Amino acid sequence: MSNVRAILDPALDQLFAPPSARYEAGRSRRDVVPLESHADLAGDDERVDPLDTLAEQDKARLTELIPLRYGRMSRTPFTFLRGAAAVMASDLARGPITDLKVELCGDAHLGNFRLYYAPDRRLVFDLNDFDETLPGPFEWDVKRLATSVMVAARSNGFSSDKARSVTRAAMRYYREFVAEASELNPLDLYYYRFESEAVLDRIQRYGKKHRRRVEKVMAKASRKNSLRALNKLTDIVNGRRVIVPDPPLVVRIDERLATENMDQVTRFYEQYRATLPLERRMLLDRFSLVDVARKVVGVGSVGTRCLILLLEAGDGTPLFLQFKQAVQSVLEPHLGTSVFGQAGQRVVEGQRLIQATSDVFLGWSRWQDDDNEFDFYIRQLWDGKGKLDIETMGPKRLAIFAGMCGKTLAFAHARSGDAMMILGYIDDDEVFDDVMVEFADRYADRTERDHAELIQQVDDGAIKVIRDI
Repeated sequence: MSNVRAILDPALDQLFAPPSARYEAGRSRRDVVPLESHADLAGDDERVDPLDTLAEQDKARLTELIPLRYGRMSRTPFTFLRGAAAVMASDLARGPITDLKVELCGDAHLGNFRLYYAPDRRLVFDLNDFDETLPGPFEWDVKRLATSVMVAARSNGFSSDKARSVTRAAMRYYREFVAEASELNPLDLYYYRFESEAVLDRIQRYGKKHRRRVEKVMAKASRKNSLRALNKLTDIVNGRRVIVPDPPLVVRIDERLATENMDQVTRFYEQYRATLPLERRMLLDRFSLVDVARKVVGVGSVGTRCLILLLEAGDGTPLFLQFKQAVQSVLEPHLGTSVFGQAGQRVVEGQRLIQATSDVFLGWSRWQDDDNEFDFYIRQLWDGKGKLDIETMGPKRLAIFAGMCGKTLAFAHARSGDAMMILGYIDDDEVFDDVMVEFADRYADRTERDHAELIQQVDDGAIKVIRDI
């Protein structure tokens, strides 16, 4: 229990109190941080220039990929928001903050919710990015989700009223499912997951055409596995299976890595292997390394080091692993240093806390040589991953999707925090929805101004970009 309390104090101090006492304890937090205060946005007076914040992050990234990062961020205000988690964290730190802690996703925007395969090979819907995870006030995730819905709606051309309406849907579902989670016993809450059948059932309430769209996404996700990656990313060259270069997105690693640095490579891989349970180590040992390449992923992650490894079993069964660099969370300068000294472990432990079911090969390692030290976390590549195209959604589809994300975030918070205390604070009425929609509307204005400033810097030649990749 001491380790849990070190991560999530003081919210779990009430954990063993009766539900009514925990509800009132959450309600009492309104006396210190009024619910309505969350609609406010900290002013610009002492705000750090957002482009300076992004430039500071660039120092730890691969220089040749930085123009690609800004190219992706410059497309729309929504893509800017996706890449600007550090900017929003700085802004949230200057606003009202509760002590109702959960394990935060840290980057709970719409694009980080998607389908993937659970270990039993059933598709589930959940959060799927934990690079910024850290214990902190529950409302930071909620505000990032609300803002992402508002910004996405505006970027899709919705009217102000419709943008506010779809944002309200996400907040209503968050509130309602916090209430539902607060009634579950710890075991039922732990075993809960949002399976694809439940997703389809919920969507069908809004019409069969919406269900059919999601069924297509699920069918595509079910085909997105190591076999498909093998066909799409590799070829036979001189009798050997290799990952095909597609620069700058996929770049082969110089083969000297496997010869001149063999000691470091072996140590790195063994460190990763040691983070897996015994039965998964034995499963991994059935595969041997075939090839490795660098791959660009996401928007906010562009420029960080990401490798993909092709392994094969004796019968030719492929396994693709992704080694993704883990750096300091954008939340740590504001919420304190992680209790985990290894950034990859921070990501993995946080993911296991709040994701309903996680990749069987999830682990971490640290690359060390005479000149460098980099932390990584490891997971499978393309393991049933499926996402809905947010940028093509109309008001009804976006409202449905945003509601699913709100529900998912509520259960993620309940897994690591106290849903009853959160419910006591937000209450089960629409005031919470109104407050978060108002915050999202104001922060969306700020995001659009920040995006416009980026575009201006690009037009002036101060920031170099690579677009359309």
